[in-house]
Amino acid sequence: MRIISGKYKGRRLYPHKVFNARPTTDFAKESLFDILNNYFYFDQVKVLDLFSGTGSIGLEFVSRGSRNVEMIEIDKKNYRYIAEAIKTLGIDDAKLICSDAIKYLSWCKPGYDIIFADPPYEMDRIVEVPEIVFKRNLLNNEGWLIIEHSSKRNFKGHPHFREERHYGNVHFSYFI
Repeated sequence: MRIISGKYKGRRLYPHKVFNARPTTDFAKESLFDILNNYFYFDQVKVLDLFSGTGSIGLEFVSRGSRNVEMIEIDKKNYRYIAEAIKTLGIDDAKLICSDAIKYLSWCKPGYDIIFADPPYEMDRIVEVPEIVFKRNLLNNEGWLIIEHSSKRNFKGHPHFREERHYGNVHFSYFI
């Protein structure tokens, strides 16, 4: 896993051999952040990274100057790996929480500019994420929800859906 830009640009972090996550590819992550860079000032956004896995997305936000990043991961091994990465990099701008991501959405406080969700591709409950986010008004005005998913998912019928982009097997659905 490589941090693409910012303070920690070029730093590589190596997940343990027995890792329970599918990291977002560097190509897809770079494309995602190229888009976000056109709409957000990273040093001014509050970010929620759901299903953090390796922490790649949350750490990329921190590296690019985001000072308010919450990373949610339920798997204990993944959580420990992210905590170790945060410590290794000397990061104090991220809050790591060990919790079920969907349950977290039901009690967290509103006010996010970007919510990114990268659940296991086969997870059926992912359809609940946009429902909860918009029902609870968790996004600030002009905030975005981004869900990473496989080609088997289709969010195009959701009223807040704006577009889908894909990079190989990685698909991002954007909701506003």
